[in-house]
Amino acid sequence: MAVNPTMIKIDYKRELESASKGMIMIHDPKLLIKLIVRMIVRKLRIKHAAMILYESDNNRYVLNISRGEAGHRIPVGFTKFSTDSPLIKLFVEKQFKPLIEGRNAIVMDDINRIIWRENVVDNSTGGDIKELLHKVNQQMDSLNSIACVPAFYQDDLMAVLLLGQKHDETKFDQEELNFFAALASDAAMAIRNAQLFNDLSREAKRNRELFIQTILVLSSTIEAKDTYTHGHTERVTNYSVAIARQMVANGSAEFDKDFFENIYISGLLHDIGKIAVPEKILNKTGRLTDEEYEIMKGHTLKGADMVRPLNLPQECVDGIRYHHERFDGAGYPDGLTGAEIPITAAIMAVADAYDAMTSSRPYRKGLDKEVAMREIKKNAGTQFNPLPVQAMIELYNQGRV
Repeated sequence: MAVNPTMIKIDYKRELESASKGMIMIHDPKLLIKLIVRMIVRKLRIKHAAMILYESDNNRYVLNISRGEAGHRIPVGFTKFSTDSPLIKLFVEKQFKPLIEGRNAIVMDDINRIIWRENVVDNSTGGDIKELLHKVNQQMDSLNSIACVPAFYQDDLMAVLLLGQKHDETKFDQEELNFFAALASDAAMAIRNAQLFNDLSREAKRNRELFIQTILVLSSTIEAKDTYTHGHTERVTNYSVAIARQMVANGSAEFDKDFFENIYISGLLHDIGKIAVPEKILNKTGRLTDEEYEIMKGHTLKGADMVRPLNLPQECVDGIRYHHERFDGAGYPDGLTGAEIPITAAIMAVADAYDAMTSSRPYRKGLDKEVAMREIKKNAGTQFNPLPVQAMIELYNQGRV
Protein backbone atom coordinates (compact mmCIF):
# COMPACT_ATOMS: atom_id res chain seq x y z
CA MET A 1 0.00 0.00 0.00
CA ALA A 2 1.43 3.38 -0.99
CA VAL A 3 1.88 5.93 1.77
CA ASN A 4 0.41 9.36 1.19
CA PRO A 5 3.32 11.74 1.86
CA THR A 6 0.97 14.35 3.29
CA MET A 7 0.05 11.91 6.04
CA ILE A 8 3.63 11.51 7.30
CA LYS A 9 3.92 13.06 10.76
CA ILE A 10 6.78 15.55 11.04
CA ASP A 11 8.71 15.79 14.30
CA TYR A 12 8.95 19.58 14.42
CA LYS A 13 10.98 19.61 17.63
CA ARG A 14 13.61 17.35 16.12
CA GLU A 15 13.70 19.32 12.87
CA LEU A 16 14.12 22.57 14.82
CA GLU A 17 16.95 21.14 16.94
CA SER A 18 18.68 19.82 13.82
CA ALA A 19 18.34 23.16 12.01
CA SER A 20 19.54 25.13 15.06
CA LYS A 21 22.69 23.01 15.39
CA GLY A 22 23.49 23.60 11.74
CA MET A 23 23.02 27.35 12.06
CA ILE A 24 25.68 27.63 14.75
CA MET A 25 28.38 26.41 12.36
CA ILE A 26 27.61 28.78 9.46
CA HIS A 27 29.07 32.30 9.25
CA ASP A 28 27.69 33.20 5.82
CA PRO A 29 24.17 34.72 6.16
CA LYS A 30 23.20 33.93 2.55
CA LEU A 31 24.33 30.31 2.81
CA LEU A 32 22.47 30.05 6.10
CA ILE A 33 19.12 31.19 4.71
CA LYS A 34 19.64 29.05 1.61
CA LEU A 35 19.88 25.95 3.81
CA ILE A 36 16.87 27.01 5.90
CA VAL A 37 14.64 27.62 2.88
CA ARG A 38 15.76 24.41 1.19
CA MET A 39 14.94 22.46 4.34
CA ILE A 40 11.46 24.04 4.58
CA VAL A 41 10.57 23.19 0.98
CA ARG A 42 11.91 19.66 1.17
CA LYS A 43 10.75 18.60 4.64
CA LEU A 44 7.42 20.42 4.87
CA ARG A 45 6.34 19.84 1.26
CA ILE A 46 5.68 23.47 0.38
CA LYS A 47 5.41 24.57 -3.23
CA HIS A 48 7.92 27.30 -2.63
CA ALA A 49 9.54 29.36 0.12
CA ALA A 50 11.72 32.45 0.11
CA MET A 51 13.45 34.75 2.53
CA ILE A 52 13.90 38.49 2.55
CA LEU A 53 17.13 39.55 4.27
CA TYR A 54 18.03 42.95 5.70
CA GLU A 55 21.04 44.68 4.13
CA SER A 56 22.38 47.18 6.65
CA ASP A 57 24.73 48.84 4.15
CA ASN A 58 21.79 49.91 1.98
CA ASN A 59 19.13 50.04 4.71
CA ARG A 60 16.80 47.84 2.69
CA TYR A 61 15.45 44.30 2.50
CA VAL A 62 16.26 42.07 -0.46
CA LEU A 63 14.85 38.71 -1.46
CA ASN A 64 18.02 36.62 -1.30
CA ILE A 65 16.86 33.06 -1.76
CA SER A 66 13.85 31.32 -3.30
CA ARG A 67 13.30 27.57 -3.59
CA GLY A 68 10.50 25.37 -4.88
CA GLU A 69 8.56 24.56 -8.02
CA ALA A 70 9.27 26.39 -11.25
CA GLY A 71 6.68 29.08 -11.80
CA HIS A 72 6.27 29.63 -8.07
CA ARG A 73 9.77 30.79 -7.22
CA ILE A 74 10.50 34.50 -7.05
CA PRO A 75 13.57 35.86 -8.93
CA VAL A 76 16.40 36.27 -6.42
CA GLY A 77 17.69 39.82 -5.99
CA PHE A 78 14.98 41.20 -8.25
CA THR A 79 12.60 42.02 -5.40
CA LYS A 80 13.81 44.76 -3.06
CA PHE A 81 11.93 46.31 -0.16
CA SER A 82 12.60 49.70 1.36
CA THR A 83 11.75 50.35 5.00
CA ASP A 84 8.59 52.06 3.68
CA SER A 85 7.37 48.89 2.01
CA PRO A 86 3.95 47.82 3.46
CA LEU A 87 5.19 44.34 4.34
CA ILE A 88 8.19 45.74 6.21
CA LYS A 89 6.18 48.52 7.90
CA LEU A 90 3.73 45.93 9.21
CA PHE A 91 6.49 44.34 11.27
CA VAL A 92 8.65 47.31 12.27
CA GLU A 93 6.42 50.35 12.88
CA LYS A 94 4.98 50.77 16.36
CA GLN A 95 1.52 51.84 15.22
CA PHE A 96 1.02 48.45 13.57
CA LYS A 97 2.30 46.39 16.50
CA PRO A 98 -1.25 45.50 17.65
CA LEU A 99 -1.77 43.63 14.37
CA ILE A 100 0.99 41.13 15.03
CA GLU A 101 0.86 41.01 18.82
CA GLY A 102 0.44 37.44 19.95
CA ARG A 103 0.94 36.20 16.40
CA ASN A 104 4.04 34.45 15.14
CA ALA A 105 3.05 34.77 11.46
CA ILE A 106 0.77 36.75 9.19
CA VAL A 107 -1.45 34.45 7.12
CA MET A 108 -3.27 35.91 4.13
CA ASP A 109 -6.61 34.35 5.15
CA ASP A 110 -6.38 36.12 8.50
CA ILE A 111 -5.71 39.61 7.20
CA ASN A 112 -9.34 40.51 6.59
CA ARG A 113 -10.33 39.09 9.96
CA ILE A 114 -7.66 41.04 11.84
CA ILE A 115 -8.96 44.39 10.62
CA TRP A 116 -12.39 43.89 12.19
CA ARG A 117 -11.12 43.66 15.73
CA GLU A 118 -12.73 46.53 17.61
CA ASN A 119 -9.56 47.64 19.38
CA VAL A 120 -7.93 48.08 15.98
CA VAL A 121 -10.56 49.81 13.86
CA ASP A 122 -12.18 51.93 16.55
CA ASN A 123 -9.36 54.41 16.77
CA SER A 124 -7.78 57.13 14.71
CA THR A 125 -5.41 54.75 12.92
CA GLY A 126 -8.14 52.47 11.57
CA GLY A 127 -7.96 53.92 8.07
CA ASP A 128 -4.18 53.61 7.95
CA ILE A 129 -4.38 49.99 9.07
CA LYS A 130 -6.98 49.07 6.44
CA GLU A 131 -4.89 50.67 3.72
CA LEU A 132 -1.69 48.99 4.92
CA LEU A 133 -3.30 45.54 5.15
CA HIS A 134 -4.74 45.93 1.67
CA LYS A 135 -1.24 46.68 0.32
CA VAL A 136 0.29 43.80 2.32
CA ASN A 137 -2.33 41.52 0.81
CA GLN A 138 -1.35 42.67 -2.68
CA GLN A 139 2.35 42.19 -1.97
CA MET A 140 1.87 38.69 -0.62
CA ASP A 141 -0.24 37.79 -3.62
CA SER A 142 2.44 39.05 -6.02
CA LEU A 143 5.01 37.01 -4.10
CA ASN A 144 2.89 33.84 -4.33
CA SER A 145 2.95 33.74 -0.53
CA ILE A 146 0.13 32.79 1.81
CA ALA A 147 2.09 33.35 5.03
CA CYS A 148 4.86 35.66 6.23
CA VAL A 149 6.98 34.94 9.30
CA PRO A 150 9.13 37.76 10.74
CA ALA A 151 12.59 36.97 12.12
CA PHE A 152 13.50 39.43 14.87
CA TYR A 153 16.77 39.85 16.73
CA GLN A 154 15.78 41.85 19.79
CA ASP A 155 13.70 44.64 18.18
CA ASP A 156 15.42 44.53 14.80
CA LEU A 157 13.74 42.82 11.87
CA MET A 158 16.54 40.71 10.38
CA ALA A 159 14.50 38.78 7.80
CA VAL A 160 11.03 37.76 6.62
CA LEU A 161 10.25 34.17 5.69
CA LEU A 162 7.75 33.88 2.82
CA LEU A 163 5.75 30.66 2.53
CA GLY A 164 3.82 29.45 -0.48
CA GLN A 165 1.01 26.92 -0.49
CA LYS A 166 1.49 23.35 0.69
CA HIS A 167 1.36 20.66 -1.97
CA ASP A 168 -1.89 19.30 -0.54
CA GLU A 169 -3.26 22.90 -0.47
CA THR A 170 -4.34 22.57 3.17
CA LYS A 171 -3.93 25.54 5.50
CA PHE A 172 -1.02 25.85 7.86
CA ASP A 173 -2.02 24.66 11.30
CA GLN A 174 -0.84 26.24 14.52
CA GLU A 175 1.85 23.63 15.13
CA GLU A 176 3.38 24.42 11.75
CA LEU A 177 3.21 28.17 12.32
CA ASN A 178 4.83 27.72 15.75
CA PHE A 179 7.63 25.75 14.10
CA PHE A 180 8.19 28.46 11.48
CA ALA A 181 8.23 31.13 14.19
CA ALA A 182 10.76 29.23 16.30
CA LEU A 183 12.86 28.57 13.22
CA ALA A 184 12.71 32.25 12.26
CA SER A 185 13.75 33.28 15.78
CA ASP A 186 16.76 30.97 15.70
CA ALA A 187 17.56 32.10 12.17
CA ALA A 188 17.48 35.77 13.21
CA MET A 189 20.03 35.13 15.95
CA ALA A 190 22.18 33.05 13.62
CA ILE A 191 21.98 35.69 10.88
CA ARG A 192 22.96 38.40 13.36
CA ASN A 193 25.87 36.30 14.61
CA ALA A 194 26.95 35.64 11.03
CA GLN A 195 26.78 39.35 10.22
CA LEU A 196 28.84 40.20 13.31
CA PHE A 197 31.38 37.55 12.34
CA ASN A 198 31.62 39.01 8.83
CA ASP A 199 31.89 42.54 10.22
CA LEU A 200 34.76 41.43 12.45
CA SER A 201 36.41 39.63 9.54
CA ARG A 202 36.18 42.76 7.36
CA GLU A 203 37.56 44.89 10.19
CA ALA A 204 40.38 42.43 10.77
CA LYS A 205 41.20 42.44 7.05
CA ARG A 206 41.16 46.24 6.99
CA ASN A 207 43.39 46.39 10.08
CA ARG A 208 45.76 43.84 8.55
CA GLU A 209 46.03 45.92 5.37
CA LEU A 210 46.77 49.02 7.43
CA PHE A 211 49.30 47.05 9.45
CA ILE A 212 51.09 45.77 6.34
CA GLN A 213 51.16 49.32 4.98
CA THR A 214 52.77 50.44 8.24
CA ILE A 215 55.34 47.65 7.93
CA LEU A 216 56.10 48.72 4.35
CA VAL A 217 56.59 52.31 5.48
CA LEU A 218 58.93 51.16 8.24
CA SER A 219 60.95 49.04 5.83
CA SER A 220 61.23 51.96 3.40
CA THR A 221 62.82 54.11 6.12
CA ILE A 222 65.74 51.67 6.23
CA GLU A 223 66.33 51.98 2.50
CA ALA A 224 66.20 55.76 2.77
CA LYS A 225 69.08 55.65 5.25
CA ASP A 226 71.19 52.81 3.86
CA THR A 227 71.94 53.00 0.14
CA TYR A 228 72.97 49.33 0.09
CA THR A 229 69.60 48.12 1.32
CA HIS A 230 67.76 49.73 -1.62
CA GLY A 231 65.80 46.79 -3.00
CA HIS A 232 67.57 44.40 -0.60
CA THR A 233 64.66 44.24 1.84
CA GLU A 234 62.13 43.34 -0.83
CA ARG A 235 64.40 40.74 -2.42
CA VAL A 236 65.23 39.03 0.88
CA THR A 237 61.53 38.96 1.73
CA ASN A 238 60.63 37.37 -1.62
CA TYR A 239 63.49 34.85 -1.43
CA SER A 240 62.51 33.88 2.12
CA VAL A 241 58.87 33.25 1.23
CA ALA A 242 59.92 31.28 -1.87
CA ILE A 243 62.34 29.12 0.14
CA ALA A 244 59.68 28.39 2.75
CA ARG A 245 57.18 27.36 0.07
CA GLN A 246 59.76 25.15 -1.63
CA MET A 247 60.52 23.45 1.71
CA VAL A 248 56.85 22.53 1.92
CA ALA A 249 56.84 21.41 -1.71
CA ASN A 250 59.84 19.09 -1.27
CA GLY A 251 58.47 17.68 1.99
CA SER A 252 61.25 18.93 4.27
CA ALA A 253 58.88 21.13 6.31
CA GLU A 254 55.24 21.79 7.11
CA PHE A 255 54.19 25.41 7.55
CA ASP A 256 50.70 26.83 8.06
CA LYS A 257 49.44 29.97 6.31
CA ASP A 258 50.32 32.14 9.32
CA PHE A 259 53.96 31.14 8.98
CA PHE A 260 54.15 32.57 5.46
CA GLU A 261 52.66 35.86 6.59
CA ASN A 262 55.04 35.97 9.55
CA ILE A 263 58.15 35.33 7.47
CA TYR A 264 56.92 37.96 5.00
CA ILE A 265 56.65 40.55 7.78
CA SER A 266 59.95 39.42 9.28
CA GLY A 267 61.65 39.81 5.91
CA LEU A 268 60.36 43.35 5.49
CA LEU A 269 61.65 44.28 8.95
CA HIS A 270 64.77 42.12 9.26
CA ASP A 271 67.10 45.12 8.98
CA ILE A 272 64.90 47.67 10.79
CA GLY A 273 67.54 47.92 13.54
CA LYS A 274 69.92 49.57 11.09
CA ILE A 275 68.00 52.78 11.72
CA ALA A 276 69.98 52.94 14.99
CA VAL A 277 73.33 52.46 13.18
CA PRO A 278 75.19 55.69 12.22
CA GLU A 279 75.12 56.42 8.49
CA LYS A 280 78.90 56.74 8.34
CA ILE A 281 79.09 53.07 9.29
CA LEU A 282 76.16 51.95 7.11
CA ASN A 283 77.55 53.62 4.00
CA LYS A 284 81.24 53.08 4.62
CA THR A 285 82.88 51.79 1.44
CA GLY A 286 85.94 50.29 3.10
CA ARG A 287 86.37 47.54 5.69
CA LEU A 288 84.70 48.16 9.04
CA THR A 289 86.86 48.41 12.13
CA ASP A 290 86.24 45.91 14.93
CA GLU A 291 84.39 48.61 16.88
CA GLU A 292 82.27 49.57 13.88
CA TYR A 293 81.50 45.91 13.19
CA GLU A 294 80.24 45.44 16.76
CA ILE A 295 77.96 48.45 16.32
CA MET A 296 76.71 47.03 13.01
CA LYS A 297 76.00 43.62 14.60
CA GLY A 298 73.81 45.36 17.15
CA HIS A 299 71.15 45.98 14.51
CA THR A 300 69.64 42.54 15.14
CA LEU A 301 68.99 43.22 18.83
CA LYS A 302 67.96 46.82 18.16
CA GLY A 303 65.50 45.62 15.52
CA ALA A 304 63.93 43.04 17.84
CA ASP A 305 63.55 45.71 20.53
CA MET A 306 62.07 48.24 18.10
CA VAL A 307 59.27 45.95 16.91
CA ARG A 308 58.32 44.72 20.38
CA PRO A 309 55.59 47.38 20.80
CA LEU A 310 53.95 46.03 17.62
CA ASN A 311 53.17 42.74 19.40
CA LEU A 312 54.29 40.75 16.37
CA PRO A 313 54.12 36.94 16.44
CA GLN A 314 57.29 35.39 17.87
CA GLU A 315 58.23 33.98 14.46
CA CYS A 316 58.53 37.55 13.15
CA VAL A 317 60.71 38.68 16.05
CA ASP A 318 62.88 35.56 15.76
CA GLY A 319 63.62 36.27 12.11
CA ILE A 320 64.66 39.83 12.93
CA ARG A 321 66.82 38.88 15.91
CA TYR A 322 68.49 35.71 14.67
CA HIS A 323 68.94 36.00 10.89
CA HIS A 324 72.72 36.38 11.37
CA GLU A 325 73.11 33.26 13.50
CA ARG A 326 75.18 30.46 11.97
CA PHE A 327 74.38 26.76 11.97
CA ASP A 328 77.81 26.03 13.52
CA GLY A 329 77.27 28.53 16.36
CA ALA A 330 79.70 31.18 15.11
CA GLY A 331 77.02 33.76 14.36
CA TYR A 332 75.42 36.55 16.37
CA PRO A 333 73.85 37.85 18.57
CA ASP A 334 73.53 34.73 20.78
CA GLY A 335 75.71 32.11 19.13
CA LEU A 336 72.85 29.65 18.61
CA THR A 337 73.58 26.36 16.85
CA GLY A 338 71.67 23.93 14.62
CA ALA A 339 68.05 23.42 15.63
CA GLU A 340 68.33 26.16 18.27
CA ILE A 341 68.06 28.68 15.46
CA PRO A 342 64.36 29.40 14.70
CA ILE A 343 63.45 28.24 11.22
CA THR A 344 62.35 31.73 10.13
CA ALA A 345 65.85 33.00 10.88
CA ALA A 346 67.51 29.97 9.27
CA ILE A 347 65.56 30.59 6.05
CA MET A 348 66.25 34.31 6.07
CA ALA A 349 69.96 33.71 6.65
CA VAL A 350 70.17 31.90 3.30
CA ALA A 351 68.06 34.55 1.54
CA ASP A 352 70.05 37.41 3.09
CA ALA A 353 73.44 35.91 2.22
CA TYR A 354 72.42 35.13 -1.36
CA ASP A 355 71.23 38.69 -1.96
CA ALA A 356 74.32 40.15 -0.26
CA MET A 357 76.60 38.16 -2.58
CA THR A 358 74.69 38.94 -5.79
CA SER A 359 74.18 42.66 -5.08
CA SER A 360 76.71 45.22 -6.24
CA ARG A 361 78.16 47.73 -3.78
CA PRO A 362 80.20 50.88 -4.40
CA TYR A 363 83.44 48.99 -3.63
CA ARG A 364 82.71 45.69 -5.42
CA LYS A 365 80.59 44.12 -8.14
CA GLY A 366 78.02 41.53 -7.20
CA LEU A 367 78.81 37.86 -7.80
CA ASP A 368 77.19 35.88 -10.57
CA LYS A 369 74.22 33.83 -9.35
CA GLU A 370 76.02 30.58 -10.13
CA VAL A 371 79.01 31.57 -7.99
CA ALA A 372 76.75 32.69 -5.14
CA MET A 373 74.86 29.40 -5.24
CA ARG A 374 78.14 27.46 -5.04
CA GLU A 375 79.02 29.42 -1.90
CA ILE A 376 75.59 28.78 -0.39
CA LYS A 377 75.88 25.05 -1.14
CA LYS A 378 79.47 24.86 0.19
CA ASN A 379 78.42 26.39 3.51
CA ALA A 380 75.44 24.13 4.14
CA GLY A 381 75.85 22.56 7.57
CA THR A 382 78.35 25.18 8.71
CA GLN A 383 76.93 28.65 8.07
CA PHE A 384 73.49 27.55 6.93
CA ASN A 385 70.80 25.06 7.87
CA PRO A 386 70.91 22.42 5.09
CA LEU A 387 67.10 22.33 4.63
CA PRO A 388 66.61 25.91 3.37
CA VAL A 389 69.85 25.54 1.36
CA GLN A 390 68.39 22.54 -0.48
CA ALA A 391 65.18 24.48 -1.17
CA MET A 392 67.26 27.41 -2.49
CA ILE A 393 69.21 25.08 -4.79
CA GLU A 394 65.94 23.70 -6.15
CA LEU A 395 64.62 27.22 -6.76
CA TYR A 396 67.83 28.12 -8.60
CA ASN A 397 67.67 24.98 -10.74
CA GLN A 398 64.07 25.84 -11.62
CA GLY A 399 65.13 29.36 -12.65
CA ARG A 400 63.02 30.97 -9.91
CA VAL A 401 65.87 32.93 -8.25
